[in-house]
Amino acid sequence: MSDIEPATVAKIARLSRIKIEENKLEPLAGELNQIIGWVEQLNEVNTDDIEPMASVVNAKLRWREDVVNDGNKAESVLKNAPITEYSFFAVPKVIE
Repeated sequence: MSDIEPATVAKIARLSRIKIEENKLEPLAGELNQIIGWVEQLNEVNTDDIEPMASVVNAKLRWREDVVNDGNKAESVLKNAPITEYSFFAVPKVIE
């Protein structure tokens, strides 16, 4: 794996629309190279006999009854909306 250079960091920042000062490119390149090094270390770990898991805690989720309802909370949900119409969020038209 080749090292990430400051020019690559600048290109990624430009594509991401993130402003990074010139003097910060070199330290960021170093940090990214460290992160990639850690990921490469993880790739060396043998996980053949390890089951995939979603959590380190072996717990089961409690099931609840699947009931359709409107929640009766329209007023509290919409109270912070800038514009509402007929108990819905109103947004400006985007496509003409």
